[in-house]
Amino acid sequence: MRDVIIIGTGAVAAELTSYIEDDNKKVESINRVVLKGYIDYDYNIDSYWKNYNLKGPVINDIDSYVPKENEEVIIGISDISFRNQMIELLIQKNAKIGSFIHSSVIIADNVQLGIGNIIYPFCIIGPNTTIGNYNMITSYSFISHDCKIGNGNFLSTAGIAGRIVVGNNNFFGIRSTVIPNIKIGDDNTIQAGMVVDKSIKDNTTVFYRYKEQIFAIAKDNLK
Repeated sequence: MRDVIIIGTGAVAAELTSYIEDDNKKVESINRVVLKGYIDYDYNIDSYWKNYNLKGPVINDIDSYVPKENEEVIIGISDISFRNQMIELLIQKNAKIGSFIHSSVIIADNVQLGIGNIIYPFCIIGPNTTIGNYNMITSYSFISHDCKIGNGNFLSTAGIAGRIVVGNNNFFGIRSTVIPNIKIGDDNTIQAGMVVDKSIKDNTTVFYRYKEQIFAIAKDNLK
């Protein structure tokens, strides 16, 4: 078993909690997670911890946290910049930053995974792929064969096709997709639903150029 503390008490922490609880029902006892509690500031308790009715206690905040032996911290924060700040603080404290990969995830045998990665249920990681550290990959995302993924990326039900190189700290919005043989640099934002068919350097936001208007027409008016 693993003793784990989640940093954060918001929506991502609540999701992680539910996935950990679900996974504990499916894996052998040696692979189960013992969720000891949460790290967050007092001013977030009412709006986050109580709102999500989290069972584990808020142990302390990041400033007063002192790591214990054989204890891991999983980062339950979606904002890339803030996550990176928390990672730096944890590294300074010599804390062990753990990973969580749900047992439903399909990972090819020759995939190389770094530390601190979080992979939600029903994701697929293809063969000959390398994934760095502290990436967050939400449910039904896929990373195909022969990809190289850097550090600190967030995939929100996104699709990365084959032979793609992704740098660091990129955000992929819901249902965004990258076609094969594309290179993506650092600190980019790919908006929801986008299909990336050209390589991107750094500090770029990919979005629809023209605003699309959606019309809803009642069925009775179509007769």
